[in-house]
Amino acid sequence: MKKKIWFLLMVIVLIAVISGCSQVNEPITKESTGIWNQYVVYPLSWLITYVANLAGANYGVAIIVVTLIIRSALLPLMIKQTRSTKAMQALQPEMTKLREKHSSKDQATQQKLQQEMMQLYQKHGVNPIGGCLPIFVQMPILIGFYHAIMRTTEIKQHSFLWFDLGHPDPIYLLPLLAGVTTFIQQKISMVGMPANPQMSMMLWLMPIMIIVFAINFPAALSLYWVVGNIFSIAQTYFIKGPEIKKAKTGGASK
Repeated sequence: MKKKIWFLLMVIVLIAVISGCSQVNEPITKESTGIWNQYVVYPLSWLITYVANLAGANYGVAIIVVTLIIRSALLPLMIKQTRSTKAMQALQPEMTKLREKHSSKDQATQQKLQQEMMQLYQKHGVNPIGGCLPIFVQMPILIGFYHAIMRTTEIKQHSFLWFDLGHPDPIYLLPLLAGVTTFIQQKISMVGMPANPQMSMMLWLMPIMIIVFAINFPAALSLYWVVGNIFSIAQTYFIKGPEIKKAKTGGASK
């Protein structure tokens, strides 16, 4: 689990560097150059502007609608990732037995361990990296949407509900909602998973980080986080509904 967490962090950092995070304060336009700008950020910025024009220049509604469109498009990947993770969890007892059987650290024993693990994966039709591959598709899109929100000049010039989209939420309600929904989304995602100190730490660390960022970032980005988190919560209930109900029933019986 620890290796997987470090792997995911490395993937995020790598994609962030490739995507050109240094450009986050540069306005995105049709004339912007570079593969990242031309084929990821600008199309998403154009989509936000297009939806906003349909909604009467309401960029708040546009961010909500486009967030839902993107999350819906990524839903099949999320379902695949969740199923792959659950399949790997089901194999954990057998994998533990194999590691105990081949506990020696010499090269020949470790090679034998890898061979038997691969046979175990093939027997159950499990791809050991199946839960990570969808991230390579999701992260550029989500980071690109973040860039589109931050770099679309029109967004900064409009307001929505009680806040200006280009400035932090003056009453800090959106940052708090972003933190709370992040906590709930992570909490229900962990249902059915074995207890893990690293995951428990992230359960509290991530919401706190989101709140701190959201307090200082434009409210448009906080709105995106809140809507995305609510969609993820509903999505997780859709995918893991029986497990969540079982956990609730077990908790109540205790």
